[in-house]
Amino acid sequence: MRTVAVVGASLAGLSAARSLRKQGYDGRLVVIGDELHRPYDRPPLSKEFLAGSLAEADLALEPDTEDLRAQWLLGVRAVGLDGPQRAVRLADGSEVRADGVVIATGAAARTLPGTDGLAGVHTLRTLDDARALRDELALGGRLVVIGGGFIGAEVASTAYTLGLDVTVVEAAPTPLAGPLGETMGTIVSALHADHGVRLLCGVGVKGLSGESRVEAVLLEDGRSVPADIVVVGVGARPCVEWLAGSGIELGDGVTCGADGRTSLAGVVAVGDCASWYDPRAGLHRRVEHWTGARERPDAAVTALLAGGAVEPGTPRPPYFWSDQYGVKIQFAGHAAGADSVTIEEGARDDRNVLAVYRRSGHPVAVLGMNQPRPFMRWRKQLAAAA
Repeated sequence: MRTVAVVGASLAGLSAARSLRKQGYDGRLVVIGDELHRPYDRPPLSKEFLAGSLAEADLALEPDTEDLRAQWLLGVRAVGLDGPQRAVRLADGSEVRADGVVIATGAAARTLPGTDGLAGVHTLRTLDDARALRDELALGGRLVVIGGGFIGAEVASTAYTLGLDVTVVEAAPTPLAGPLGETMGTIVSALHADHGVRLLCGVGVKGLSGESRVEAVLLEDGRSVPADIVVVGVGARPCVEWLAGSGIELGDGVTCGADGRTSLAGVVAVGDCASWYDPRAGLHRRVEHWTGARERPDAAVTALLAGGAVEPGTPRPPYFWSDQYGVKIQFAGHAAGADSVTIEEGARDDRNVLAVYRRSGHPVAVLGMNQPRPFMRWRKQLAAAA
C-alpha cells in the first residue's frame, strides 16, 4: 500500500495511525478530522475538565516527541467514499485517494427536536461542547440532565460538586438498566439520591419551554421542572451517513467482521462508528468505550495490511469506567443475556460492591464500585475465558 487514509482524528483514528507505523507501514499516511483540534481525550470532558480541575493542554493524546509522519487534514469533513476507487471525498471539494481506508468517524450526540437556537441547552461530546457547558456551569443555577446514562450521571455528579441544583430525568424505570441490568442499575443510580440530586424515572420529556433561553423541562406526565441549564444525554448515533452509496454494509454503524474488516476490500472500521462481530454472542455490537478505541485498531490494521489473509481473533470483552460522586465504577463484559447477578464482595448500601454476572453458571460480566483490585482479577478471568 502506498497510501492509507484514516478518516477520523480522535482516539480510534490516532490509535490506528500509531498501529500502522508500529506494524511497519512506511507509506503515505493521511489523517482526516472534522474538528480543528488535534486528538484529545474525551472521558475527562464530563468530569475533571468540566469541573475546571484539568486544563485543555492536559487532554492532549500526543506527546511532543511523537511523529507519525502523517499528513493531518483537520477542520474538514468527509462527505463521501467512492468504494471501488477508495477515494474519500471532502466537504471542501477535494478528495484523498488511498489504497487502504480506516473509518474512525465516531458518533455524534443525539439532540432533542425543536431545541436548536435555544440558549442554555447543551450536549456533551466534543471539546467545544465541554467549553460551552463549563462556562455556563460556572455561573451556577438549576441544571436538568435529560438521560440517566453514564454521561448524564457524570455531568450531574460534576455539577453537584460545583454547587448547582441538579435534577436528572430518565425515561426508563431504572437508569443504566441497559448496560448494567436492573439490579445493579438501581444500586449505581442510587448515588444520585445519596447526594441530594433529584432523580425522576419512568417519565419522558415532552419538550422545553422558554423564548430565547430555556426556562423549564416539560415532562409527559404534565410536570414542569425549572431549569437554567439543560444537558441532553440521550445517547449517540454513529457518524456513517457519509458512507451512503459507498457499497459498505451499514446497520447500527459500519458492519464489520471480528477484526474490523468491512464488506469492501481495503476498508476497515474502528471506534464508536464500528459494529464488530462478536463470536461469543454470534451478533454484531457497537462498543462505545475508550478501551475499544484504543485496543481494537491493532487488529483492524493487521487485517488491512494483510489483505484479510490473517484469521481474526476474538475481541477482548469490552471494558469501561465511570467516576460519579467520588465512586469509581468499572465494568467489563456484557450484562445482556446474563441470567443471574450476585454481589461477591462489599455492601450495596455502602456503594462498595463487586458483582459478577453469569449465564448458565459461567461469568459473562463483572461490575466494581470502589473495588479496583478484585475487579481487575475478574476482568482478567473474563478475558482468559474469551
